Amino acid sequence: MRGEAGLMADLRKLGIAHQVYEHKAVFTVEESRAIKTDIACLHTKNLFLKDAKGAFFLLTVPAEARIDLKGVPAKIGSKRLSFGKAEDMERLIGIKPGSVTPLAMINAKAGSIQLVLDAPLAVPDAIGVHPLRNTATVTLAGTDILALAEQWGHKPLVADLPKIED
Repeated sequence: MRGEAGLMADLRKLGIAHQVYEHKAVFTVEESRAIKTDIACLHTKNLFLKDAKGAFFLLTVPAEARIDLKGVPAKIGSKRLSFGKAEDMERLIGIKPGSVTPLAMINAKAGSIQLVLDAPLAVPDAIGVHPLRNTATVTLAGTDILALAEQWGHKPLVADLPKIED
């Protein structure tokens, strides 16, 4: 697994503009609200999921979005979804719950997990994600996250994921 050092090396090598912000550990969207005001970007959250056939998915969505998990399978070509186990997360992408990030695809074997970026994040604007740990946020273009995943041998999916409206 290449880890954060490999990630930072790839960002430099590929000339991807990014900024790293150190902060206290955050484990939930609620905890992250305090740091959001200091970091100008589209903030995100991540869902590590497994479908009925055993396929794994990593969904990156806007932080405040309430995703309709019953409607997601039709959008990503899957069957019934449930949350993946922590041990599968560590095995597949080398990180623990609370640090989930699309940048963990650097550690994933090609084809072992499907990265899904919600369509509103697949933009050239800065989005904020963890750099493989929950004590920092790195900002970079959503389109650069897609390019990085491809660089690491993955075929990310951009999907307009269904939301639950308030």
